[in-house]
Amino acid sequence: MDILWSPWRYDYISASTKKEDKVTVECVFCEILRNQADDEKNFILLRADHNFVILNIYPYTSGHLMIVPYDHIADLDKAEKKVTDEMMDLAKRCTSAIRRIYRPDGINLGMNFGKAAGAGVEGHFHMHILPRWVGDVNFMTAIGQTRTIPESLATTYQKLKGQI
Repeated sequence: MDILWSPWRYDYISASTKKEDKVTVECVFCEILRNQADDEKNFILLRADHNFVILNIYPYTSGHLMIVPYDHIADLDKAEKKVTDEMMDLAKRCTSAIRRIYRPDGINLGMNFGKAAGAGVEGHFHMHILPRWVGDVNFMTAIGQTRTIPESLATTYQKLKGQI
């Protein structure tokens, strides 16, 4: 069996989960929503009735989108049906746009609930949608702690704006 060591991940998995050790940090999604003046600056592609579509500013690949409810809700099962129904409708629209613009070999669609599951924003659930290509996973992320993204967020934004 091959073993790939990623010691830089230790800080993430060993961080204390004691309530008194946590620093209160404003939810990044709620903060973005408060600043409605410039959707392009915040990479918001679409505002729907109950959710918005935004570029992930730390993408795994070009075209990495997120669908985020307006309401600050941690768990999927706590969201109203109208929110989750719209989220799935938006997911369909996003995957169509990604296929049309990026022509990927596949698409990842997923959600992470809680730190142990990899949630970067634990208190505000959201869905990730990202294009994937055969051979797009390489050693750079695992060993070099670096992702290779072939286009800027501004370019991705311009490609996807108005397409969803």
